[in-house]
Amino acid sequence: MEKRIHVVCIPFPLQSHITSMMKLAKILHFRGVHITFVNTKFNHQRLLNTRGQDSLTGLPDFRFETIPDGLPPPTNPNATQDVLSLCVSTQTNCLEPFRNLIQKLNNSADSNVPPVSCIVSDGFLSFTLQAAKEFGLPDMTYWPVSFCAFICLLHFPHLVQRGLVPLKDESYLTNGYMENTLIDWIPGVKDIRFRDLPSFVRTVDPNDPMMDFLIRETKRTYDATALIFNTFDALEMEVLDAVKSELSLPPIYTVGPLHSLLNQIPFSESQSLGTNMWIEDTKCLEWLDSKEPNSVVYVNFGSVTVMNTQQLIEFAWGLANSKHNFLWIIRPDLVVGESATLPPEFAEEIKERGLIANWCPQEDVLNHASIAGFLTHCGWNSILESLCCGAPMICWPFFADQQTNCRYLCKHWGVGMEIDNNVKRDEVESLVKELMEGEKGKNMKKKAMEWKRKAEEAILPGGSTSSSLDKIVGDILARKNTNQ
Repeated sequence: MEKRIHVVCIPFPLQSHITSMMKLAKILHFRGVHITFVNTKFNHQRLLNTRGQDSLTGLPDFRFETIPDGLPPPTNPNATQDVLSLCVSTQTNCLEPFRNLIQKLNNSADSNVPPVSCIVSDGFLSFTLQAAKEFGLPDMTYWPVSFCAFICLLHFPHLVQRGLVPLKDESYLTNGYMENTLIDWIPGVKDIRFRDLPSFVRTVDPNDPMMDFLIRETKRTYDATALIFNTFDALEMEVLDAVKSELSLPPIYTVGPLHSLLNQIPFSESQSLGTNMWIEDTKCLEWLDSKEPNSVVYVNFGSVTVMNTQQLIEFAWGLANSKHNFLWIIRPDLVVGESATLPPEFAEEIKERGLIANWCPQEDVLNHASIAGFLTHCGWNSILESLCCGAPMICWPFFADQQTNCRYLCKHWGVGMEIDNNVKRDEVESLVKELMEGEKGKNMKKKAMEWKRKAEEAILPGGSTSSSLDKIVGDILARKNTNQ
């Protein structure tokens, strides 16, 4: 098929954002779109280091480009960069190189590579809106977070106006304010406490740079051509309906779960393009093969979450004392400032029952018959992957949207149980046993299977997700033809 549409996809330079945007890019490519995928130079090199020097050569109609992130070279070329530094630097330094890239792509357009038709940019990279305006292009903003978390972020200015943020002093973090202050005025969002809002509200600084960044980025959302979310209508219907009727946002397209949709389409060359910046240990799948169905707890805190040594030890002994099988992913940089080292007696205790790996192909693990549940940081990609496998969750949210996601998992979707932030081994042991043996665990499993079915319905032809993707491609094509 002739690739008439050329879309430039640019994710925020973090692993989860890159992974999510790549799935969307592959689906658009399958639908006949020419893709240019833009990483920062730092992450491009990390991917080459992990996946091999030919891994980003691309295809004639799926190409990779880079722009600098504006940060000094890090001491560790394979560690995740500081999130706040990335936020400030991308906002300050990336518009000009991105503008130059669009110009270069248009100047080199030929019969095989059409001029740029549309930009699909991460919601945290609003500088792209300025470039889109200059080139007369539509900019569809992709938010790789839950819709409920996005709406909470969108209402951060109201928290400031109401005097709820910044907090008066540090005591507000411990005196019940977090637990007892209900936020009941955000459209469609119910049963949310202050502690369940995205974690950036936990500041006493009136000039908090992260709050300033998020308020500025989300405000610019109104200037986007459309908003795209990796969710499905049935999962967040209440918030979607309320927002569509009450807020004057651009058109909203729900295209999730992207990973399930991607698994449905015929295999093509673009499917093999990988985005994982950690080396995947596939031996864990062989280990899972040796375990009984529904007998293993999968533990992974994502690519950004960090903890201290004491928290690591408490998780370790809680898992060991549960006497259940577990697969635990411990990244080299999981523990702040030191290597993640567990005591020798722990290794002896969990022999045969526990396996520890540096990283893994998560979708394959969650889909494995031996997996019974997921101890997770509540990142949005992980939640969707878990729901689509019918796996209930034990939740230990770390930061950003994870607190909001956790509340929805536990309170609204019926598939989660939360671990206290100040983790203790007895609580870990108790929750693992409840997940694997208890009545609540059984009910959560049943509910997770219901969500799995609803996710499968969304991606069927005529389902909410498939319809949204038809509209996105049609919208880009209509605008392209108008501009010609």
